[in-house]
Amino acid sequence: MKIIAAMSGGVDSAVAAARVADAGHEVIGVHLALSSNPQKYRSGARGCCTIEDSHDARRAADIIGIPFYIWDMAEEFHDGVVQNFLSEYAGGKTPNPCLRCNEKIKFEAVLKRARAMGYDAVATGHYAKKIESSSGPLLYRADDPAKDQSYVLAVLTQDQLAGAIFPLGDTVKTDVRKEAQERGFSLAQKPDSHDICFVPSGDNAGWLRDRLGSEVGDIVDEDGAVLGSHKGAYTYTVGQRRGLGLTVPADDGRARYVLRVEPINNRVVVGSREELAITEISGGDVKWCGPVAELGEHRGLAQVRAHGAALPCTYRWDGDQLSATLDQPLFGLAPGQALVIYEDQRAIGSATIERTG
Repeated sequence: MKIIAAMSGGVDSAVAAARVADAGHEVIGVHLALSSNPQKYRSGARGCCTIEDSHDARRAADIIGIPFYIWDMAEEFHDGVVQNFLSEYAGGKTPNPCLRCNEKIKFEAVLKRARAMGYDAVATGHYAKKIESSSGPLLYRADDPAKDQSYVLAVLTQDQLAGAIFPLGDTVKTDVRKEAQERGFSLAQKPDSHDICFVPSGDNAGWLRDRLGSEVGDIVDEDGAVLGSHKGAYTYTVGQRRGLGLTVPADDGRARYVLRVEPINNRVVVGSREELAITEISGGDVKWCGPVAELGEHRGLAQVRAHGAALPCTYRWDGDQLSATLDQPLFGLAPGQALVIYEDQRAIGSATIERTG
């Protein structure tokens, strides 16, 4: 096969590239330049798209012995990920940019370009497993539960899965680092990236204020009583407890949490933790990483955070919306996040959360 190895500059993608090359495939390494001015986003080791990362990726490709290129994806990244991040927060939602990046960049724009060049697939350092079946490729959790990334890959369609290779799905992270050390990669002990790559210093609220403004508004309770003020409703998210800056203490002395963000009214509504409890989730923009579920009710597991627990549920597909009723309450779930349905270890599909109750 002819394979594009997406090399972020981290240890995982370097080992993934080496493995597909060792398997005898024709491989080229590609690093994605996500900004025409890299300093515009961030520099340092905690991101995943820095100048330092591109140098690390090139050195790894040289050791592997494969050609290396840098692809300019700045426009696609800005339109598909950064602008989406801004518009979702402006609408009172809490997006996950890593899902959008996988969906719009790595397995849409990159895969499309790879196929146009005559390449068959894109290999990445994601921790997940793709298993072929009579109905096509299926997405499963990785063998390392601490690193499993199937949640952020559940936005992929079956066609995109067909063009994806995950060489690390059967390996734990400690073994990947050991292998990188044995291969002579200087990045063997490089820290994992944690922050949103385009937000300087990890200050999401400050980054949003710089671009969306800081219009002062009220923080209120469910009855509309003013308890404090904010400088941009979009900088808050459902379930948030810290940093509210309330001037009116709760009568019962208990902490208050963000229940809703109302961008039209420029208000943030707060209340007790008990008021955060939800058991009903519904979403649109449904993606099936395998066969489309049959209409009606099914039993499965619902996961709503990248590293959160998967909770038993009854999920439903009505041809338009994917919804789930949890067996037990979940606290602090924001619209804009992703609902991913699993059956045992297999990721069935995902939806962008629109309503909870």
